Amino acid sequence: MEMIPEDPYGTNPGPIDGSVLYDQDKHVSSAVWDGQERGALRCHEHTSKLDQWTLTEKQVELVEKAGFGYLRWIPAISLDNPLISALVERWRRETNTFHLNVGEMTVTLQDVTLLLGLAIDGEPVIGITHTTCNSVCDRYLGKVPEPSYTSGGMVKLSWLKEFFSHCPKDAPLKVIECHTRAYLLYLVGSTIFSTTTGNKVPVMYLPLFENFDDCGRYAWGAAALAFLYRALGNASLRSQSTISGCLTLLQCWSYFHLNIGRPKLNTDSMHDRFPFVLSWKGKQSGPTTNRDVVFYRKALDSLKPCDVEWLPYRNMDSTVIPDDIKSNLIVGRSKTMLICFDKAERHLPNRCLRQYGKFQSIPEDVQRWERKSRGVDGGVDLSGKMESELNEWLERRYHIVDGDDGADESDYMLWYLKITRKFIGRPISLSSEFQRTNAGLRDIARIADTFITDGLNQQQADSIEEIRNIAHQCLRDQVGGPDIPSPTPQSDFGKRIRGKERVRRKGMGKRLRKDDPAQYITASEDDQSQFCGAAVRVEQLRFQDAHSADHSQLYPVGSEVTALHMISGDGEHENMQLCSADMEFDHSQLSHAAAVEGNSELIRAVVKVDDTQLFEATEEINSQLCDAINEVKDSQQSDSTKVVDPQICNATKVIDSQLHGAHNEVDDSELPHASSESDPHPSKVEAEVVPEPSLETPQDIAQQSKCSVVV
Repeated sequence: MEMIPEDPYGTNPGPIDGSVLYDQDKHVSSAVWDGQERGALRCHEHTSKLDQWTLTEKQVELVEKAGFGYLRWIPAISLDNPLISALVERWRRETNTFHLNVGEMTVTLQDVTLLLGLAIDGEPVIGITHTTCNSVCDRYLGKVPEPSYTSGGMVKLSWLKEFFSHCPKDAPLKVIECHTRAYLLYLVGSTIFSTTTGNKVPVMYLPLFENFDDCGRYAWGAAALAFLYRALGNASLRSQSTISGCLTLLQCWSYFHLNIGRPKLNTDSMHDRFPFVLSWKGKQSGPTTNRDVVFYRKALDSLKPCDVEWLPYRNMDSTVIPDDIKSNLIVGRSKTMLICFDKAERHLPNRCLRQYGKFQSIPEDVQRWERKSRGVDGGVDLSGKMESELNEWLERRYHIVDGDDGADESDYMLWYLKITRKFIGRPISLSSEFQRTNAGLRDIARIADTFITDGLNQQQADSIEEIRNIAHQCLRDQVGGPDIPSPTPQSDFGKRIRGKERVRRKGMGKRLRKDDPAQYITASEDDQSQFCGAAVRVEQLRFQDAHSADHSQLYPVGSEVTALHMISGDGEHENMQLCSADMEFDHSQLSHAAAVEGNSELIRAVVKVDDTQLFEATEEINSQLCDAINEVKDSQQSDSTKVVDPQICNATKVIDSQLHGAHNEVDDSELPHASSESDPHPSKVEAEVVPEPSLETPQDIAQQSKCSVVV
């Protein structure tokens, strides 16, 4: 059992106990918590043109025999994509339930049969798969679609409507049956089995429509729920952006059970009729109802018990429910496997007993099952590949769940709050949370700095010092860390650029992403031992004299370098961030006055910079940035050794306030020898100063933290 430490302040979104929601990392709620919004899902339901079909009396009779007499009466409603998207964020495919802060809820078999009027008891909807359309369409529709209307084993809905939406009144029975099968395929393909492909439907359902009496014996409601469960599970993954299935069922289920985004009941004469989905016209309309996902997410995060209707159908007129549906309502409490061809999903009413008017106890663990795509070659019957699932369905009436009258729901809620995801959205934004955390750290650091340790024992004094160090370290790791004063005069630097800055080389190309592989050039083992803390890829360094008004003067390194010390900038110039560009070494600029002969080796300091932390300098700048003695070696002129001016530069230009006192030594590097001892010409690197955003999230900071500079 995976346990996450409890949060005494109630800000941990959960789950604290990861034994139930074991796929949390894949769930969209993890992405939302990290600030990765995906917006409203694209909802695929193709009911807008159903009313363009004209059925004869004989066709209506055949449709009712097939078990779709009520489904055909359901009009197209306006889908509330943000509401559906917010519900998906609460769906967990580990339990096939919505995890709300009042407990688990789900769309049950009982909901399906009362809302859509489909049978939930009968033969499982399963059969033979097909990878082509021609033979199946020719046999059951009497017409073969052109290749432009097909895709594998799927046919376009537009082709069905174009050739079968109007059946001749005097047509023979065979033609009427073909037109009716085409209508049924269009009906299920645009409602209960709508796919994310756009406007296509698999032809594998056609053989089930061959005999209309046999067709009426299938549990189409159970198949519709299996299809919707699978669609909800797929859409709940953080990588998805679309959803299919019977979204009219999902939206109207929400209207009945949750007082969120609920429109007014339909006031015309049909609202008392069956099925109950006719009670709603669709989403609310008007200038004040243009709500987004965040609105519904906050509403669900703050859901109150008074906003939940556990038994919504008790207020409906039960006399309008057909007897055949009423007699099978008990199957709605069956803990069983739902089947729709290759899709098998668990129906777990024991996790939402309050939807049946019973007390909720702690449910038993969910048996994990592997969701497989059982697509096979055409002509193969799936019944042989789903024996265990079919056996569960056949025993559905032996697994009717019942409540425990003595159950204490307070025990259930204590358990539930540990295994669930309590919040989807953050109570406060990441930027605000970052600012508040920073402010708290500053307060802690200030208190620790001023805390008088006189009279404390050594252990207590050490604890105070440890608190102080931790607070300051955290502040140094934050871009917004405290300024650390430096004795180095700042007046000689000229006008300081306002705000935070970062230096970026012009034309450096796109920045490296966090996950991009870092390109390092390793040095020898002896030299690697000299690298400390965080280091950078060294390229062309521009040094400025700290006491010179001419800041354009650059000092190239054109000779052998020993003990080059790079000292971090002072606190006054904090947050100068190293850019993530991959700068390349230019030999011609490095040794402007030197003639390159033979192979020269350049030891490049390789340093990994933590993706999430930027180090702020805490040391004072010495009056001299480096005091390196550069010795020029000439293999061809043995007695003409010349020494370059021992002072390369006397700069206090801030290289990076986040480089934590790193001293990188580069020894025994053989560079092209200089032909003279004259003053070197500068090698220039064009750089632009880009203002940094006034407020950055930790994710932005992490992506800017990679840096590389090559000497």
